[in-house]
Amino acid sequence: MVQEIPTLFVSQGVPLIARVFREPANLTQRQPAVIVTGSWLTVKEQMPALYARQLAAHGFTAFTFDFAGFGESGGALRNAEMPLSKVEDMRSAALYLASQSFVDPKRIALVSICASAQYALRVLQRDTPIRAFASVAGWFHDGASVAPFYGGDRGVALRIGRGVQALAVFVKTGKLTTVPAYAPGDDRAGIHFELEYYANPERGAVPSWLNQMAELSWLHWLNYDGLSAASSVTTPTLVMHSDGCALPENAKKMYELLAGQKTLAWLDGTQSDYYDQPKHVTAALEHVTAWFSEVMS
Repeated sequence: MVQEIPTLFVSQGVPLIARVFREPANLTQRQPAVIVTGSWLTVKEQMPALYARQLAAHGFTAFTFDFAGFGESGGALRNAEMPLSKVEDMRSAALYLASQSFVDPKRIALVSICASAQYALRVLQRDTPIRAFASVAGWFHDGASVAPFYGGDRGVALRIGRGVQALAVFVKTGKLTTVPAYAPGDDRAGIHFELEYYANPERGAVPSWLNQMAELSWLHWLNYDGLSAASSVTTPTLVMHSDGCALPENAKKMYELLAGQKTLAWLDGTQSDYYDQPKHVTAALEHVTAWFSEVMS
């Protein structure tokens, strides 16, 4: 039976709340470990927990956490999507796991779903104990490729302007201007198009998810380069994607840039299928467990 054990670690001076998932009831047996991270603006109880439980059932110690400012974790900038801050949190998670006696420090891996996969590339540029990486329906963007999601240059300029205004309010008052993370038809929302995962309490609309985004997030999200770091990644990497997932040509481009051992698994399904749908999650995990067994043996 998979055990879920709460814990805490510190990143950039901020306490982050985490969960350890393991099948053994004790913490004396070393296991290979996998950090699981999810999409932007999400919490650990969404897609990361689902993958973590199943990875634990496959003999891994799985580890999820809330990024600074999200969920149960500390951090004054609540629900602010700041990629480089998340990069540091992911690196801190890996260093924390490597210090734990129930983990094999030579077999620590990372599974990143959707947007956190592009952050993972910068984590892997750094000196970390992560020995293998798997991207599941990874979202990889730069300014040019993300713009069409927001109405092109005009839509991007509108949101950057709102981000600048929100930053001015924060500097003057210390208060964050907050908008919905998901609200179909609301152009102020982080996700303004229909995506059933975030609307359904049986899927992603879990109680711990506040459905909020700090509006200054646009300054970081829209300008982020989630592609070029791949050229300096030598960590063995598995990329799982499909034509129905987000930005498939960018996923292929990122894969070609990777400098180390790599495998591309081109599957079927849509982006949010890989968040929680049994058929697609099972297929992804079959590839993940086989890959990690191969490269971390």
